Formats: sequence, C-alpha cells, structure tokens
Amino acid sequence: MKITIETIPHGEQRYPTCGDWVWESNGDLTIKVSAMGDWRYEAAVGIHEAVEALLCKQDGVSQAAVDQFDIGYDGGDGEPGNDPEAPYHEQHCAATEVEKMLIEGLGLSWDVYDAAVEAL
Repeated sequence: MKITIETIPHGEQRYPTCGDWVWESNGDLTIKVSAMGDWRYEAAVGIHEAVEALLCKQDGVSQAAVDQFDIGYDGGDGEPGNDPEAPYHEQHCAATEVEKMLIEGLGLSWDVYDAAVEAL
C-alpha cells in the first residue's frame, strides 16, 4: 500500500472540505489537502485524513458511506465527522486527537490552526 498526501488548491476539492481521502482500486490511499500556505497545517490535515481512512478501513466503514454523508451534509457549521450521526464519527474523533497532538508537537496553537481551516 502506498499513501500519498497531495496539496491542491481548495477549489479543486470534490466538495467543500479541507481534506479528502480516496481508496484507489489498487489499494493505495490518496489524500488531497487544501493549500493553506503553511506546510505544517497541510501536514496536520493530511495526517488526520490518513488516520481517519485507516481506522475506517479497519472498522469496516466504507468510503462510499463516508462520501455520501460528507457530500450530502448540511448540518451547519463544523466538520461533518463531528456529527454523531456520521458513520465515521468515532474514527474522525480519534483522528482529530492525533491531529491535535501533531499541532502541539509542532509548537502551534490549535485555535489559530482551527481558524485557518475554518477560513477555507
């Protein structure tokens, strides 16, 4: 398996999100992260997406179920994965904890980082 994290312009995402993951037919994982002007922010989003995708795979949550929920999400502010109804809510929350540890380890403020993500 190969895991690729690629930074792209925000407008090229499949739907309004800062990070998106896709399991390729050959078993590789492709992650696309919106450009934010700081490699550390982009890496944190990418790592979140990787952890989320791997946990979903382990727990039998399909990419199709995640995509359907995310693309159709109209729950207002915030990430679709924060919604307890999301089929990948637990996996998203675990990935967020890893993301927070990485942001802290990089010496960054979670609040400033989170505001940059929300600004997209």
